Amino acid sequence: MADRPQRIVIAITGATGAVYGVRLLQRLQQFPGIERHLVVSDAAVLTLHEETGLARRDVEALADVVHKANNIGASIASGSFQTDGMVIAPCSMKTLASVAHGLSDNLIARAADVVLKERRKLILMVRETPFNLAHLRNMTAVTEMGGIIFPPLPSFYSKPATIDEMVGHTVDRVLDLLGLPPPDAARWAGLGT
Repeated sequence: MADRPQRIVIAITGATGAVYGVRLLQRLQQFPGIERHLVVSDAAVLTLHEETGLARRDVEALADVVHKANNIGASIASGSFQTDGMVIAPCSMKTLASVAHGLSDNLIARAADVVLKERRKLILMVRETPFNLAHLRNMTAVTEMGGIIFPPLPSFYSKPATIDEMVGHTVDRVLDLLGLPPPDAARWAGLGT
């Protein structure tokens, strides 16, 4: 890994919670030597605009390398292109199903399939509630393949005062899973005596 940058793939799908993908890209900018690869689905463009007011170009500006969701020939579609992990933030149930069943029907699902087959870290920030049986079975399948299902559920022990703080804490937990612990992350210190 010394002769190449550490590469993290971020995919943003059309599920609600686009802010998680944006914040993850922003936080990764704080880590020198991290190469951020981004894939944004067409549905995500709509959700990004609706939920954050950001256009595709605004989000793409946060990445080092941008891949089109229909470019199945992109570098991240091959296991020979070494990456250090992938986060789908947020992950729609359609994308979850594509990953769970190995469909590789777009670049997001193909890149996730590559990460799984190469035994690299895949984190899916699934967004849906309540879950139906198909959702649960698909999450189980991805977990059995080595993926990590990470619904972006807020924690309250850090006493967040804003949505921004809740999003930040959740993203910091994802960074922990990627082996990139933020030095300023809020940590549970245990109950006082």
